[in-house]
Amino acid sequence: MVRKQPAAHVRQSFLHGALLLTAGVLLVKVIGALFKIPLSTVITEDGMGYFSTAYSFYNVIFSIATAGFPVAVSRMVSENDSLGRWRDVRRIKSVAAPIFLLTGAVGTALMVLGAPLYTRAVGNAGALPAMLALAPSVLLCSLAAVYRGYYEGLRNMTPTTVSQVIEALAKLLFGLSGAYFVMAHCSREFAVSGTVLGHAVQDAAGAQRLICAFGAAAAILGVSLGAALSLLYLRLRDRRGDGISPAQLARAPQPQSRRALSKSLVQSSLPIAVGAVAMSVSGLIDASFLQTRIAYILRTDPSPMLSMYAGCIPQENLAAPASIPNYLFGCYNMALTLFMLVPSVTQAFGVSALPSVTHAFARGVKAELRTAMETVLRATCIFALPAGIGLSVLAGPIARLVYGDRPSTPVIAGALGIMGAAAIFAAVTTPLGSMLQAVGHMELPVILVLSGLAVKVVLNYVLAGIPALNILGGGISTLVCYVLVTAAEIAALVRITGIRFDFVSTVFKPLLAAACCGTAAFWAWRGTAALTGGSRLDAAPAVFAGALAYAAALLLLRVVRPRELRRLRGRAR
Repeated sequence: MVRKQPAAHVRQSFLHGALLLTAGVLLVKVIGALFKIPLSTVITEDGMGYFSTAYSFYNVIFSIATAGFPVAVSRMVSENDSLGRWRDVRRIKSVAAPIFLLTGAVGTALMVLGAPLYTRAVGNAGALPAMLALAPSVLLCSLAAVYRGYYEGLRNMTPTTVSQVIEALAKLLFGLSGAYFVMAHCSREFAVSGTVLGHAVQDAAGAQRLICAFGAAAAILGVSLGAALSLLYLRLRDRRGDGISPAQLARAPQPQSRRALSKSLVQSSLPIAVGAVAMSVSGLIDASFLQTRIAYILRTDPSPMLSMYAGCIPQENLAAPASIPNYLFGCYNMALTLFMLVPSVTQAFGVSALPSVTHAFARGVKAELRTAMETVLRATCIFALPAGIGLSVLAGPIARLVYGDRPSTPVIAGALGIMGAAAIFAAVTTPLGSMLQAVGHMELPVILVLSGLAVKVVLNYVLAGIPALNILGGGISTLVCYVLVTAAEIAALVRITGIRFDFVSTVFKPLLAAACCGTAAFWAWRGTAALTGGSRLDAAPAVFAGALAYAAALLLLRVVRPRELRRLRGRAR
């Protein structure tokens, strides 16, 4: 009987890994758009406010639970793989698994116990059901992170990509259908008995807010089910083997002790954890300050803000002013959904860059290190610059295309116009931070991010309390935060590595091409709008025109050359 051999040890180059992850992320984001955009119609802006409030708290708890271990696992696996220490590679995964199980369980408990306190603190009790429905995801995603970090360190991005797609599809199927069912069931129940899932309500407006709260919880329960299916796939995929052959294990040196690896894993993860928590706190800052400061505006000087949004806030919310902060926060997060499309894609570049840059750094090959770093930065700029400029230039048409002609669309567009510019710098921040971690400075991105967040806290408090700015203050503070962090990370990389980037080909040429893209898109939209008289679909030809202009500019400016593509193709060693 012929024994089945394990799958070959797949080592993907940065380009291959980044393209695979990017394709996966784009597919996940398309699926996410198919989830969130109709979801905003099903559960309304109020429901999206509850949904976003739950996620803001979850992101912090999840960051604490995982404690930076996925990145640390990826880096340690990549480093030991490059040195041929395959026994250590295997042991790293076995050491990480129980740590993730413990921290995930603690995180889920914190989510459940902290939910009532948090909802009272931000004055949004309606978010409590959604937070409880999201709690199991902390444990499930923590366990999934073990496998993702492990295979990313082996430069095999396929398990991460496939698991993310499975998670997104399950979220779409179960979350959207669950929200629709709960909203319809609760509405029928209220019409018949005057209750919502057995809860007595005083009036129709109060019933609608409670229905939206349960609808948001049903949608988020789909997220938890998606996380469960994603974990199931990763466990089944891991049974096929990681491709490390018995011959490789036989010639590998004796592994370090479990205690030594655990200590190294914890030491490496702590600074990353602080940084991850800090970035998650960004959403928590918005959830806390924007709602509380808008409530302050309503108590002190509401007229400028209400005049600004005349016709954009539904009458039922105006009749219950306490609901306006959640409504506007829901609008802000609908803009944030589009904003996050850009950095979420370039996050794939950071994930793929970490093992590639770590590999070059561990071997001490400076030319290879420079190539890897410039490739990451250039790839990020090529994607982020036109995307961010496009979001800013076409904020109104894009918001209208995605969300339709609803009262909240102008509110969403106003926030998106600012956040489009912020998306560029947010997109660059993650890959730069990954490169700093890859060259051994795990704590530096943390310090820089914390400094940026300190600025964001101050600006959020001040700007969001100005009636003429309100939620726009969140967009401005986000932009300033990421600009400062990006500039500091680039300066740190240059100082630490001694490598001076070719900014002309890496940044300036993509920026010039992106400017052509934005200009073409704007005038195409103006022309289309003049012909149609203003249609929801006016953004589509503008995006197409911008894409054509960008492609032409990239070719004329020779931003990407054939020899570079051949060099980047790379082959598995």
